Amino acid sequence: MADIRIQVQSADFDFAAEYARFDGNAAVGAVVAFVGRVRDLDQSVTAMSLEHYPGMTEKSLAGIVDQACGYWPLQAVTVIHRVGDLQAAEQIVLVLTASAHRLAAYESNAFIMDFLKTQAPFWKKEGNGACLQWVDARESDQSALDRWQYLKVV
Repeated sequence: MADIRIQVQSADFDFAAEYARFDGNAAVGAVVAFVGRVRDLDQSVTAMSLEHYPGMTEKSLAGIVDQACGYWPLQAVTVIHRVGDLQAAEQIVLVLTASAHRLAAYESNAFIMDFLKTQAPFWKKEGNGACLQWVDARESDQSALDRWQYLKVV
């Protein structure tokens, strides 16, 4: 059974401290990390506000992680997602996946992020701070999710 940590919080997370949780686990041969940040590609996004449904969000994230553990042999998974008001360049989400082998760690990390982006109950507004607007789901996120439809449980 994988060591699983799921957290939804407004406070920032410490990447190094979260990564250090995997130290000393001799079964772990690979750790893959994804850190999502608030980006401003064209100076129009300087702020973001993320809302969630407490309890339901954590349950949804746990279900996604459980699915990943059914497809890949994982020793540990950490998912931390922030909510509330965030500014450009701030961290939003951390996904760490640990496995004996790199391919399992890579693929499971991408799987978790693809499902998180499309299935977890988060709602996002973004804009320049003075004017935030709700953001609709992106077709590219759904396309990324579609690539996993042929997975078989290990």
